[in-house]
Amino acid sequence: MTSRGAGTAFSRKNYRLSTEPEKSKVTGIVNSRLLNDYLHRIFTNADGNQPAAAYRKHLTFQNLQEHLDRLLAEEDGSEDSRDQVAEGRLGPSTVVLDHTSGFEGLLLVDDDLLGVIGHSNFGSIRATTCVYKGKWIYEVLISSQGLMQIGWCTLNCRFNQEEGVGDTPDSYAYDGNRVRKWNVTTTNYGKSWAAGDIVSCLIDLDEGTIAFCLNGISLGTAFDNITRGVGMAYFPAISLSFKESVAFNFGSRPLRYPLVEGYRPLQDPPVTDLVKAHKLLGYLKNVIHIGIDVTEGKLVEKDMSMWQLQGEPTVLITLAHIFNYFSPLMCKVYLVEDVLMTFLLSILERGGAVEAHPLIQQLLDLMWLLMEEYEVHECLKQLLMSLLRAYRFSPIVPDLGLQIHYLRLTIAVLKHEKSRKYLLSNVLFDVLRSVVFFYIKSPLRVEEAGLQELIPTTWWPNRFTKEGKESKEVKEESAEERLRRRAYERGCQRLKKRIEVVEGLQVQILKLLLNNKDRGGGVEASRYIFLNKFRKFLQENASNRGNLTVLCPPEYMVCFLHRLIAALRFFWDDHKAKTPAALSSEEAYVPPQLFYNGKVDYFDLQRLGGLLSHLKKTLKALLAASQLLRSRKKDEPRAASWEAKSDSCVHSSFGVLCADDLAANANVLIDPAELQAVTMDDLDEDEESATSAAQSQRPSAALAIGGALARPGWLSSPTLGRANRFLSTAAVSLMNPRRPLGTLEKIKVRTLSVEQRTEEDIEGSHGNEGLLLGRPPEEPDQPITENSLLEVLDGIVMMYNLSVHQQLGKMVGVSDDVNEYAMALKDTEEKISRCPKRRRDIHEELLKSQKVFSEKLNHLSRRLAWINVTIYSKRSKGLTFLRTLNLAEWLAQSPKGCGRLLEKMQDIYWLLRVCIRTIEHGDRTGSLFAFMPEFYLSVAMNSYSALKNYFSPVNSMEELPDIRDSLMQALASYVCYPHSLRAVERIPEEQRISMMKNLLAPYEQRPWAQTNWILVRLWRGCGFGYRYTRLPHLLKTKPEDASLPSLQKPCPSTLLQRHMADLLRSDRELAPSFLNSVLNQLNWAFSEFIGMIQEIQQAAERLERNFVDSRQLKVCATCFDLSVSLLRVLEMTVTLAPEIFLDWNRPSSELLLRRLAQLLNQVLNRVTAERNLFDRVVNLRLPGLESVDHYPILVAVTGILVRLLVDTDAQG
Repeated sequence: MTSRGAGTAFSRKNYRLSTEPEKSKVTGIVNSRLLNDYLHRIFTNADGNQPAAAYRKHLTFQNLQEHLDRLLAEEDGSEDSRDQVAEGRLGPSTVVLDHTSGFEGLLLVDDDLLGVIGHSNFGSIRATTCVYKGKWIYEVLISSQGLMQIGWCTLNCRFNQEEGVGDTPDSYAYDGNRVRKWNVTTTNYGKSWAAGDIVSCLIDLDEGTIAFCLNGISLGTAFDNITRGVGMAYFPAISLSFKESVAFNFGSRPLRYPLVEGYRPLQDPPVTDLVKAHKLLGYLKNVIHIGIDVTEGKLVEKDMSMWQLQGEPTVLITLAHIFNYFSPLMCKVYLVEDVLMTFLLSILERGGAVEAHPLIQQLLDLMWLLMEEYEVHECLKQLLMSLLRAYRFSPIVPDLGLQIHYLRLTIAVLKHEKSRKYLLSNVLFDVLRSVVFFYIKSPLRVEEAGLQELIPTTWWPNRFTKEGKESKEVKEESAEERLRRRAYERGCQRLKKRIEVVEGLQVQILKLLLNNKDRGGGVEASRYIFLNKFRKFLQENASNRGNLTVLCPPEYMVCFLHRLIAALRFFWDDHKAKTPAALSSEEAYVPPQLFYNGKVDYFDLQRLGGLLSHLKKTLKALLAASQLLRSRKKDEPRAASWEAKSDSCVHSSFGVLCADDLAANANVLIDPAELQAVTMDDLDEDEESATSAAQSQRPSAALAIGGALARPGWLSSPTLGRANRFLSTAAVSLMNPRRPLGTLEKIKVRTLSVEQRTEEDIEGSHGNEGLLLGRPPEEPDQPITENSLLEVLDGIVMMYNLSVHQQLGKMVGVSDDVNEYAMALKDTEEKISRCPKRRRDIHEELLKSQKVFSEKLNHLSRRLAWINVTIYSKRSKGLTFLRTLNLAEWLAQSPKGCGRLLEKMQDIYWLLRVCIRTIEHGDRTGSLFAFMPEFYLSVAMNSYSALKNYFSPVNSMEELPDIRDSLMQALASYVCYPHSLRAVERIPEEQRISMMKNLLAPYEQRPWAQTNWILVRLWRGCGFGYRYTRLPHLLKTKPEDASLPSLQKPCPSTLLQRHMADLLRSDRELAPSFLNSVLNQLNWAFSEFIGMIQEIQQAAERLERNFVDSRQLKVCATCFDLSVSLLRVLEMTVTLAPEIFLDWNRPSSELLLRRLAQLLNQVLNRVTAERNLFDRVVNLRLPGLESVDHYPILVAVTGILVRLLVDTDAQG
């Protein structure tokens, strides 16, 4: 391929023609007269008029380039005006954030130096350019709605971690989080902002004023009489708290909202390039509109929507000349957004389906044909980034027209196969967080979103008592309430229909990305590119190592999950229709071999048997034990039967796997059906060198594990306790296998990068089962669906575990607010009815309160309608269905029961059923169940909890218990009472030891407070000064409820203490992991407690009247109680197994003792210092902090120190 301008021969990327006179006859170019007319019609003058035929120059392809140069040079006066544009401004012409010297605190700045994320308490940063005269504007795209102060500052402003923009003289800021303006002092100003809003910052240095706009709507003048004069110049600046993020637009892209009254962006637009791009686009439109009728020898008008490039040489060469100038311009973000994206959007404005506009596909074909590859790549990248910004930061309007418009163009671009594959491979998950396209932001201001027109009548339930508890009485609905409720529901339905249009477009995008029928051109199908990028996306969010630039916001993840489920089920059921033997999506599950055959990467996520590295080591120990067992039985006739069984198993349903294939494709493979020779060196290549001598003596004969071996101890993992609290089948399987350990567990350790996988690795071919490699005998030999869809399903389950469940819980907060305001309004109305007529002042205040509560409820009820539609979806019959069934009956329902639930709730219900089926199939594999990722149990528990708690914003479901915590709560209650504790002590010893081992599992990544409380109850009555029922300083006060379990007399269990001591002594890995987790949590709890009492003390010392939030006091007391209980568990450990800290033969003893001493020193310094912070807060005697006192924490520390001194002296 020749480069541009390098020669005269025409090629795909070179647009100059040969000069031979007869070339036109060979290439099929039209005659000279018709070509001249055609070129003059295409390339018109700047005014759009054509000169008379007698005065115009004869055009051919030989002189067209000269003609184009002349046309593009017309009216190009922008170069001479650049010095004038720069007047009133100092600094580089390209304005970015000053990441070298103009910042304070820790900040993460994007590669383009326009986006910033706070990474410290209150970081500040300014731009590289300042202004001293004139009117200027810049825009800030709000990515998160937290604490930020945006505005202007001078070079002399000095910021720190406490004071930012607006907190110093000569700095001015707007804070939409607290709805205030700042300039040393602060006052109310503007409106609250939300993620997805755009703030315009305007400064008029001629009049001395600063103003702000929110989404193009003026908030009014914020400051006037700002300091001006010699040496005074203002920089754009921002201060933002931890994890808050924004993106600046100083003018490198078109401003989203029109310039106001002569305000100019800080960065000049590329005027010259902009004029050229618009001219060239006009020429391109002319090519599309004007056709050549060769037979008639004339030009004809064409409908733009029906234009097609059919290989006409004249048209193609004309386009080549246009793109010769147009292509370099389309690599610039400003021109892509202002020219190209606007043109493409105008094509779709005619309405109809995206398929009705093939012109966009034709234009993309032209781009790939006539542009250099790097130019196409950059243009597509900038186009998608512009579409994403436009979609994300468009205001919510009643018909969601803006969002629909941008999604339709995104679909049109992704329908082009070559463009889609490039964007999938290089842009969607690498440069962009593409899940933004699947998010529908919730409007914070319902008036601007048009919800008042859609839902004119509001309604909220009145089902709570004055105390905030749900009323058990069923009250008959009045006629007026019924009318309001029905009107409200009709409004919700109108809103739902509009949002469903957006959701349908989002699902269309995913269907394009999951297309597996577009393989060609040496590039694999879109679905397999998507799978690899999707897995990497999950890994980035699962690792959660603090890289805020790659983490997906939870609210985006929720919407992405629902759209992905819809697309997945579409393809799943489509495959079922083509393959009747396959399962439908209602029967979907993830087969167990995905968890151990190494085809799917689970990163470093916890398995039911522990981490994968732990499983590898423990399996190696099992194989060593099996070797010893077999050597003892080598003379028994059973050995011969093993050999016969080996031959029969080679061709079993589990499949034959060669070592070379494993080395290339598997991370971990366990094949109990085969009996082949395995050396111990094959098992773990990273084992410690200390065992090399023993390895050299290991024979290479076949190893076997007899069925007599019990389930190994490595299956009693830290996650076993969580399994025990949900499904009895899972728990029983882990503790007592229905199938004994197989005759052989064969392990190969290799790595396979996600990016290296191909379609064959996933789907399989020619006997290769792909993802289903290594099917266990217990699995039915029945096709499930396409293998790639199984991996998508596995990713969906992981997504729910990462952040979806947490976000669902947060969104319920709006429902809680509705309930609180409804109770307040009801209480106010009752007070109005009781208010004496003579107290008109009180009556007026009550009326004002009633108005405020009513307005707030109107606002919240409309927001709740939006959340119900986008996140939860309203339930009708599904509610009654769930309320009248217990859990067992519900989960046993046929798929018809699922159909009675609606939309989003049905997705979560479907996901719950998927997890339960997956757990059931995994349970049948016996020991291999340990390889199942822990998050499957978590999602099963959490999705059930969500159905019970989160999808009921209006109605209660008290009849359904919380399965996840029920057994733990029961155990906590049992250990509080002597008789029930004795019942626990009478369970079989193996189960008692297993229970204690799970209680001693590391506290990280699991609910640990209740576990710690159980251990404390087992110790209470044995510790130093720990024989009290109530704290001594609280004995004079009467408890609210003396029957509470925490107020029962101490009843320690010496039997369970002995089990704990034996476990800590015998398991050298368990003790340090458990104690390190306890020390970590103690450090966190006590540090949080100290931080909170500092805030309480500061509030108490202020002169103005302050009220400490009761919730803050409660959290403070909770942190103190947790610190005391953790100290008691440490005292228990030191007393029962002192050698963990004092035996220097243990490698972890010195480190544990050092950490313990440091923490005890920290506690004593904070609590016992004279006139310290702790003393002052205790002396305040605040309600809610009654348990905070010197006694409980000091006696716990004393108990630890006494035991350490006594045992140290005893050991010499």
